[in-house]
Amino acid sequence: MKITCIDGYRITYLDYNNKIRIQDQPDVLVLLHGIGASAERWLPVVSGLSKYFRVLVPDIIGFGYSDKPAVEYTVDFFLTFLRGFMDNLGIWKASMVGSSFGGLLAIEFAIMFSERVNKLVLAAPAGIMRSSTHVLDQYIMAALYPTRENALKAFIDMAYDPSVVTEDTVRDFVNRMRLPNAKYAFMSTLLGIRDSLNLLG
Repeated sequence: MKITCIDGYRITYLDYNNKIRIQDQPDVLVLLHGIGASAERWLPVVSGLSKYFRVLVPDIIGFGYSDKPAVEYTVDFFLTFLRGFMDNLGIWKASMVGSSFGGLLAIEFAIMFSERVNKLVLAAPAGIMRSSTHVLDQYIMAALYPTRENALKAFIDMAYDPSVVTEDTVRDFVNRMRLPNAKYAFMSTLLGIRDSLNLLG
């Protein structure tokens, strides 16, 4: 795990730099996790992707082991973070893969900074909902009351194949949601998504 600072905030990230390619600079692929998740969520796929790209996987500010400042977690705040992350690492243009909230962030970034996005891949991206769902309610409950039981139930409800839910996944989520300001960042992000208007216009 590496560390960079953006606007004074400590950001942790994974960097899989492909040194095998003949060309000087391999294409860059940025993987963006969902709400309440962390860079580690992408570990099952990074080894394969890193054969073809330099793969960067940040703990998005407010999540994982990155700082969780007591600010409003608006879409604009996350866009500033993502632009700063790329700037810090000297990346002008990258392809992006976003899952859930990370998908929404990738879409918004492509709208705002289209010249900095090569390709966009969305895996079940979050969007604007008129009301919550049972599965989302379970996940929010697990975030606000991070016990093994609540987290396990939420992850099983979210999974197409419950057998992929591991004890490590559950334990890691519980541990991270018990970090200072983790619950605040989670809920503030939900409100920020709700108030996002860029996708509508």
